[in-house]
Amino acid sequence: MSPLFGHTRSVLSSRYALITPDGLVRAPLPGWPGAACIVLISPAMGARFAQLLVTLGPGASGAGRRPDEELFCFVRSGAVELELDGSGSALEAGGYAYIPPDMPYQIRPAEGPAELLVFQKRYAALPATPAPAPVVGREQAVEAAPFMGDEAAMLKLLLPDEPAFDMAINIFTFQPGATLPIVETHIMEHGMMMIQGQGIYRLAGDYHPVQDGDTIWMAPYCPQWFVATGKTPARYIYYKDVNRDPLL
Repeated sequence: MSPLFGHTRSVLSSRYALITPDGLVRAPLPGWPGAACIVLISPAMGARFAQLLVTLGPGASGAGRRPDEELFCFVRSGAVELELDGSGSALEAGGYAYIPPDMPYQIRPAEGPAELLVFQKRYAALPATPAPAPVVGREQAVEAAPFMGDEAAMLKLLLPDEPAFDMAINIFTFQPGATLPIVETHIMEHGMMMIQGQGIYRLAGDYHPVQDGDTIWMAPYCPQWFVATGKTPARYIYYKDVNRDPLL
């Protein structure tokens, strides 16, 4: 059934975007032969990074060697086989890999289709600091910590907090009724996806209901706040830029 009167929860403004699954369009992309790709966030909307949703079916793969770009791949569903700089790993749902610049990689579905959330950006090198090493892990094995002392809002850091890394990827879990403790307004840009539950997100001066599968882009200094609603915990994974001079 077609949406009545062209209704959608998706919104695009100069400071944020909410992209909901109902309007997503798949298309092929270089570096992902045979895959169904959705560009959720990109410089075309004002972002300084890209966020992709990639479905790998039989015969599809992701492969390449990107001299000045870095990737972070998170397995949303299914399982994949990852070959990274000659080493192999099997990643199931919740598994992830950070692929630094200029490192050869290949990602293939293990059995049946697999869905990946991918964050991609040009790496900002730090003088006299070597580029980061690859990271492979499982979010289930990462210890969560209370955010600003609130045990109803637990935060997992999926990448090392080290100067070489110019991106952070974190997962927030909120118990029903839990909130961000402040309305955050900061220089860091965000790209995120809800991966469980539902809630209300404040973006600039607007309030939006969000749920599993929704994507949000937040420009620098966009006021933001979240409250988890419903009867189950709400979870989202998000990107932010870190550890670099604000004048660059």
